[in-house]
Amino acid sequence: MKKLFVSMVVLSIILVIPIQVAAQTYLFSLDKLDVHVFIDEDGTYAIDYILVFTNNPAASPIDFIDLGLPNPNFDINLISAEINGTPVADISKGDYQGTGSGVALALAQDSIQPGDSGEVHVYIEGVRRVLYPDSENNEYASAVFSPVYFGSQFVEGDTDVSVTYHLPPGIEPDEPKWHSAPQGFSSEPVTGLDGDGRITYTWSNTQGSGDQQYEFGASFPLRYVSEDSIVRSDTNFLSLLGVGTEAVCPQIFCCGSIFLVAGGIYLSFRNTSKRKLQYLSPKIAIEGHGIKRGLTAVEAAILLEQPMEKILTMILFSAIKKGAAVVVEQDPLTLQVSDPPPDGLYKYETDFLEAMQMENKLARRKAMQDGMIDLVNSVAKKMKGFSRNETIAYYKDIVNRAWIQVETAETPEVKSEKFEENMDWTMLDEEYEDRTRDIFRTGPVFIPTWWPRYDPGYGQHIPSSPRPAGAPLPSTGTPGAPLPQLPGSVFAASIVNSVQNFSSEVVGNITDFTNGVTQKTNPVPLASRGRGGSGRSFSSGGCACACACACAGCACACAGGGR
Repeated sequence: MKKLFVSMVVLSIILVIPIQVAAQTYLFSLDKLDVHVFIDEDGTYAIDYILVFTNNPAASPIDFIDLGLPNPNFDINLISAEINGTPVADISKGDYQGTGSGVALALAQDSIQPGDSGEVHVYIEGVRRVLYPDSENNEYASAVFSPVYFGSQFVEGDTDVSVTYHLPPGIEPDEPKWHSAPQGFSSEPVTGLDGDGRITYTWSNTQGSGDQQYEFGASFPLRYVSEDSIVRSDTNFLSLLGVGTEAVCPQIFCCGSIFLVAGGIYLSFRNTSKRKLQYLSPKIAIEGHGIKRGLTAVEAAILLEQPMEKILTMILFSAIKKGAAVVVEQDPLTLQVSDPPPDGLYKYETDFLEAMQMENKLARRKAMQDGMIDLVNSVAKKMKGFSRNETIAYYKDIVNRAWIQVETAETPEVKSEKFEENMDWTMLDEEYEDRTRDIFRTGPVFIPTWWPRYDPGYGQHIPSSPRPAGAPLPSTGTPGAPLPQLPGSVFAASIVNSVQNFSSEVVGNITDFTNGVTQKTNPVPLASRGRGGSGRSFSSGGCACACACACAGCACACAGGGR
């Protein structure tokens, strides 16, 4: 893959609970992105980049540039770079901090300062294994290229984008074909000849976006490049043994077909079931670099793909702890909502409370489903430009440390205090129910101050007449009085059952409810097919260029944010 990341200064943060959100000061415009891709006779790429950055006056200096390359099949000695005409002396693989293969350009004293502009010129020669057989014509080679783009939180303004293919020498004008162009670009490129007489295709958009991925492609007859430069996937175990497929195919065809059909049905069922818990589109898994800090426990639950009933229960607890609601009845769940609501509620808490006030079950279910869809989309937006895997590992570590604080407490008082402080995070543990039962199996639990607002059977008085506007919801007993206690097993059972029983009267069938969310936030992709024949728009020739591809033909650049 191919990535270019504008340098970032990593702020050293001590990982504590609650999370501290680090200030982000990286903001620039990518005024110009001009790239020429030369496809040489030996089947390699030579890539010539010109990028013009204008650093925001309030941003950090751009002192490093991480340049992602399509694959590791390149020679660092064949890469050169300049910043404002001054050669970049320090180009290394070891300092590269982007995803995949690439090099780091250290700008040193030529860093682009806040408020200044800089033109970066990079030339890469001899990138190998970048051509694939075309899926529509086995006599053609296919090339696909995607220029660099950045996370939307780092880029402002329009980008003048220009991408030019220089096809191999000797190709006749009526032989090559271009692939369909991205939205915003002309459906047909500007064609021409370069100084060496090579056919060129150029796509341009003066109002392009520096945070959007664009994909361009072209196909041409195989005979114009070296045959061994084409990356093929037809090598198999039988050929390695020297056995021809014609000798065994008739015997294994029938059995193989049966296994394939049965396996396909099983995998389809399994993947469909698994997909119902995949709230976020797989796109965020490949969009960037670095950890997204500052998510709430509920938002982290979306990222960690916790069951929907647990997430809804977390929202309920959060609203109750903030004094926004009191449970009047647990079965069916009935809430008394504060009017006006207290300050500091998140939108997902407000959406939840508004839905819970609806008497019609269908309307309540629909409103709650819409609220969860908004929550998932909000998390996806926050994750844009950040690494999903790194962020998941970060929040799993927070969950582990939260449990350690509870489990290492030496007295029931401290244990109860730590559990209340870290309750939102401990609920994200996959073994939350068992660990909660184990930790409170013996000994008393000192009830949190908000507990009577959750458990109406604990002696909470709920007034039968409406409260005056602005009057606070009921709280606990007399200030300064000893905190009430419950047997640990009773408390643990109440916490665990709150998650297990949430769905029955609130959202109905939890599987259907969850599926209704994921159908909107992570829909099953529609199958697509290329258009070949005499037309000029056809598939990318076996190279599924979507940044996660392993094929070198995809000179793919994912959203980044620097180091």
